[in-house]
Amino acid sequence: MSKIFLSFTLLFLSLCSFGQKRSTDKKLEKQIKQLILGFQGDVGIYVHDLKKHKEVNIGADTIFPTASIVKIPILIGVFDKIEKGELQLDQEFIYRETQKYGGSGLMQFFKDSSKVDLKTLVALMLSYSDNVTSIWNQKLAGGGIAINKLMTDLQLAHTRVNSQTEGRKGDWEKYGWGQTTPKEIADLLTLIRQGKVISEKSSDRMYRFLGNMFYDERGLSQIPATVKAASKTGSLDDVRSEVMLVNAPKGDYVFSIFTKNNQDQSWGKTNGAEVLTRKLSKLLWDYYNK
Repeated sequence: MSKIFLSFTLLFLSLCSFGQKRSTDKKLEKQIKQLILGFQGDVGIYVHDLKKHKEVNIGADTIFPTASIVKIPILIGVFDKIEKGELQLDQEFIYRETQKYGGSGLMQFFKDSSKVDLKTLVALMLSYSDNVTSIWNQKLAGGGIAINKLMTDLQLAHTRVNSQTEGRKGDWEKYGWGQTTPKEIADLLTLIRQGKVISEKSSDRMYRFLGNMFYDERGLSQIPATVKAASKTGSLDDVRSEVMLVNAPKGDYVFSIFTKNNQDQSWGKTNGAEVLTRKLSKLLWDYYNK
């Protein structure tokens, strides 16, 4: 049996087991619906108790802009290349000022001709949501088409990279850099946690990167610092979203909250969607651990 055939066989079996039937947690669903009453915008929430296989799905199959959460699929694209031996984490690259791009991140302040390794590019992309390194990593991963094929292989029908990707101009105009659903991105993070993306070794490494977030004022702020959590946020003027998997003492749980068309487009901790995210994270922590 060839190595490639074996890898696809194991992936298929993993995805089949991942598709275990989930029942709705009616009690939690009621509490979350009460929590989001009056929110001025569109909201989608997905919660999955990975121990008891109970879920809450409130608009979680609706497509939302990813904003910076697109960096999770990009991460997977990079590690696919690493697994194939086409890239290495200690591989060195040269930053050029022509790569400078606005928005969040630190790489735009590096001097021209600065040396940087791939590990740093990945770390900046995730921890500091660095846009320069994210665009760079997308190219290193083979571009949006290559990344989107990986999403298709993982049976994610709506999680896609749109920016700088042939054939996706209409989606880019509608959703921006990327698109996903709250359920799909939560499932993707779960697959990484379970060692089922690319390989167990690659999944472990990706999960470590996702557990080092600089921007921790939203959902992460409600999780004790002693508890491991992997997460990623995304923000635009009218979009605030977060996906998080918590390695809680009484069992892992994952949740995502995506918002769009938000009336409150302010930037800061008092933003309505960010406040809602903190309240949801606190509700879930208390629900599962008290």
